[in-house]
Amino acid sequence: MRRHVILILIVLIYLGIGTLYVIFTPSWQAPDEPAHYNYVSQLAEGQLPVIEAGDYDQAYINEVVFESRFAPHYPLSEIEYEDWQPPLYYLLQTPGYLLSSASLTAMRFVSLLLGAGVIVLAYAIVRRLAPREDWLILTTAIIVAFIPQHIAMLASVNNDALAEFLIASISYILVVIGQSNSFRARHYVLLGILLGLGYLTKGTVYPVTAVAGLVLLWHFWGAWRQLVHAGVLAAVPAFLLGGLWWGRNITVYGGLDVLGKGAHDAVVIGQPRTAEWIAQYGPLETVEGFVKTTFNSFWGQFGWMTVPMTYPSWLYPVLWLLTGIAVIGLLVTTIQKRKWLREWTLALLILCSLLVLTLGVYVGYNLTFVQHQGRYLFPALIPIALGLAIGLGIWIRPFSKRWPHSIYIIPIGLGVALIALDLYALFRVLIPALS
Repeated sequence: MRRHVILILIVLIYLGIGTLYVIFTPSWQAPDEPAHYNYVSQLAEGQLPVIEAGDYDQAYINEVVFESRFAPHYPLSEIEYEDWQPPLYYLLQTPGYLLSSASLTAMRFVSLLLGAGVIVLAYAIVRRLAPREDWLILTTAIIVAFIPQHIAMLASVNNDALAEFLIASISYILVVIGQSNSFRARHYVLLGILLGLGYLTKGTVYPVTAVAGLVLLWHFWGAWRQLVHAGVLAAVPAFLLGGLWWGRNITVYGGLDVLGKGAHDAVVIGQPRTAEWIAQYGPLETVEGFVKTTFNSFWGQFGWMTVPMTYPSWLYPVLWLLTGIAVIGLLVTTIQKRKWLREWTLALLILCSLLVLTLGVYVGYNLTFVQHQGRYLFPALIPIALGLAIGLGIWIRPFSKRWPHSIYIIPIGLGVALIALDLYALFRVLIPALS
């Protein structure tokens, strides 16, 4: 406990700030929250939702969300376009929904607690990779815990929270497997169970399957019998769990629509499409908007993407500067620390492939629909946070030889700044704009 006291402090501060977001964020003013809530409501009534025509009405959503700001005379039960999602997160929410008399606040707290697990796993992953670099471990955990948009999403009813927790859990077990010198069957069975639970949670978990496959190939290259053994141990529970959902979707939606995405895409008529934006604004302006909005909403753009942190006007430019400094520092570290990179080869394979696949899915989705939301990069937040931490650390290294503790300027300074930004975003941006 003494060794991890700072982690405990980080989690407690996260829970404190997250509680403020849970309580003070106006009802439904988080992306897709009514649709996620209505999924749980249907489960509580004994019905497994099916997405169908009428579940998505763009005109009605515009009227309720953006024009009236959820005026009480509008029924929200008609907003059901998340009915195609896998059920695990919503099943987890159902007991609390029933016990709390359908309290939105109680359901938000469930997501917040799952987010605490993501922070702990980020800390644990980096501790396994660099056990002597306490500043790096803490900085990574702090970034994961206190990015304003991340804490706002984790304080809402949204299946992203469980998906992130499972992705972090899978990443951790992959790091354990990569560092192990012995074959332990339980690791591969656990990997399969976590993958299967991910298949029952959200499509954002699916790319991690490729990461797991790459790790097993790398770890057992040449030892083909062990590779097959490990693959079977992981695949059987993963596909047994996932098969429950895939089989149901084939039965309900027909064809090979194992994820229900075909049914979803057919229902969401009226959602802005990228081809329409390119025709209206041109490719250059569309790409510029994609990059700008993605960056802004990664750090903080609240409500249903309607409330950016535009005041003070220097806030986003400072975040761009901080990110640029970190990226340059990461590139310098990559060039200078080749020995360190060789020691981290498998870990980099895990984290970089997760980042690349997450980014690929995000860009691919935006080739069809206009969804410039930085929160879709949060499945790869742990490698992003670790990269930012490494990149910032290189600038303090010259001073750390003379003043060894100067490296802790990074986690302390960043922690204070992000906590202040969280509180500013809630009380000076989100609440005034959306209440």
